[in-house]
Amino acid sequence: QVQLVESGGGLVQAGDSLRLSCAASGRRYVMGWFRQAPGKEREFVAAISWSGANPYYADSVKGRFTISRDNAKNTGYLQMNSLKPEDTAVYYCVASQSWGSRRAPDYDYWGQGTQVTVSS
Repeated sequence: QVQLVESGGGLVQAGDSLRLSCAASGRRYVMGWFRQAPGKEREFVAAISWSGANPYYADSVKGRFTISRDNAKNTGYLQMNSLKPEDTAVYYCVASQSWGSRRAPDYDYWGQGTQVTVSS
């Protein structure tokens, strides 16, 4: 069982930066982030392995967002730079025992979500 608690969301202006954190407990797992904007399906954002190697990203955030983790602190992070209004969504921290998926059903554990709003 993995428990996930996100923090760090908020209201920012376009071009600003924001860092989300995900406090986790449980066994070894792949950690990732999804987001869901109003009226849209949940969208994969990024994921990272237990070791922190080989992160992968959605094309829409590549070069702007960075996923990382500190296993000593049982915490994962999503650094979001150059934010755009289209990044506005509820962001969910997720965990899985499987590597490489971008599909929401493949992630077994979900946090409660944190709202990120980017104004133009």
